[in-house]
Amino acid sequence: MARSWATFGVDLHLEPTGPHLRRGLTDALREAVRSGRLPSGTRLPSSRSLAADLGIARNTVADAYADLVAEGWLTARQGSGTRVAEGRVVPPTGAAPHRPRSRRPAYDLRPGTPDLGSFPRAEWLRAARRALTAAPSDALGYGDPRGRTELRTALAGYLARARGVRADPERLVVCAGFAHGLRLLTTVLRARGARTIAVDSYGLDEHWRLLAAAGLAMIPLPVDERGTDMGQLKGAGAVLLTPAHQFPMGVPLHHDRRAAVVDWARRTGGLVLEDDYDGEFRYDRQPVGALQGLDPDHVVYLGTASKSLAPGLRLGWMALPPDVVEEVVAAKGGVDSSGVLDQLTLAEFITSGAYDRHVRAARTRYRRRRDALVAALATHAPAIRVTGIAAGLHAVLRLPPGTEEAVVRAAAYQGLAVDGLTPRHRHPDAVTEPLDALVVGYGTPPDHAWTGALDALCAALPFGENGSGIPFPG
Repeated sequence: MARSWATFGVDLHLEPTGPHLRRGLTDALREAVRSGRLPSGTRLPSSRSLAADLGIARNTVADAYADLVAEGWLTARQGSGTRVAEGRVVPPTGAAPHRPRSRRPAYDLRPGTPDLGSFPRAEWLRAARRALTAAPSDALGYGDPRGRTELRTALAGYLARARGVRADPERLVVCAGFAHGLRLLTTVLRARGARTIAVDSYGLDEHWRLLAAAGLAMIPLPVDERGTDMGQLKGAGAVLLTPAHQFPMGVPLHHDRRAAVVDWARRTGGLVLEDDYDGEFRYDRQPVGALQGLDPDHVVYLGTASKSLAPGLRLGWMALPPDVVEEVVAAKGGVDSSGVLDQLTLAEFITSGAYDRHVRAARTRYRRRRDALVAALATHAPAIRVTGIAAGLHAVLRLPPGTEEAVVRAAAYQGLAVDGLTPRHRHPDAVTEPLDALVVGYGTPPDHAWTGALDALCAALPFGENGSGIPFPG
């Protein structure tokens, strides 16, 4: 009869068969190696530890080990212990056939990701050590579903100073990134009876899918050189905007329209969801403060560390109106969904000044890349108009009508991954007319690859370098 055993040193599930203990143990260990559950080089527990754990004689384990060493399944060396021999794993029959990996582009200019190689590892590690040393033991428990008070306090001070957010730590809720925060808010909106939400006609399809999955009908809002047009808000229960730097068009929301959307929220009781998408990176203009500062009782501010630090941290935050906090906490299920250690580390990173230093350095680095992009286009593709470059991590390259798809294909031929603008326009019934353009992100490539990425981009554009690229029609 099969029995399950656990061993000291290595957690090992064995199912010995047959009436003899030594043979059953030997067969079970051999099968564990053969199946790959014990990979080559795995160190097994000592015969003394295994025997004590299994409640059998030490000699029985030692004999089983000796049998498998003699057969070549295990190796035993003085000072190294007993290990699984190299090359003993046999691939299981019926394994899925090997599938060749798809070719990765040489350069990635798709928007949405910062330069991950510039993540401040040393500073982050120092902050983590300080935070963990100072953290009380109860910080490692389940804690406040709004998030650690250390992080909420640090964020309240930073957001008020740097983004003009009127934030109270008691009204801040930590979440696992923007998508998680938006999912929580859609739950609140549905519970309040909202059935529609207004969104930009140009935006992120991930957000549209999330809103659709929540059962909210979307009202498209046109986007022009003054940002989102608020003329079609009638009937919406909420509106989702990126007012500091609209994605992907890259324009800030005009002050008249900022006032208009706040006035709409006050009159109707609707909620404004403000996505502060890469709002910390501005170059050629005064920073645009958060819309939430105009009316914190009707605007939900959402921010993350995804662009300023790294999306893999899965840390975001919401500054909520007072009557929304408890509803969001209930939507979270009353638990803190983000890692406590990362929250404590970010709090220390902010309060120590390291976050400000990192953002300033990143702003300088991204501005240099943007300037190099503009200069390269002026030299090699002067007919291309570049917009949306006063802030953020991407630029919009306006193309001749009807050429977007061909340029994206030409870029792929050059080993370049780049997005067209058309897939970002998902509402053909909106007033906004679709445009042919590229959305070029300059955050992802490391500094040493930027020149090569620009060369590949210029070669794919109409009137690229040395006359290459796609000519304008006519």
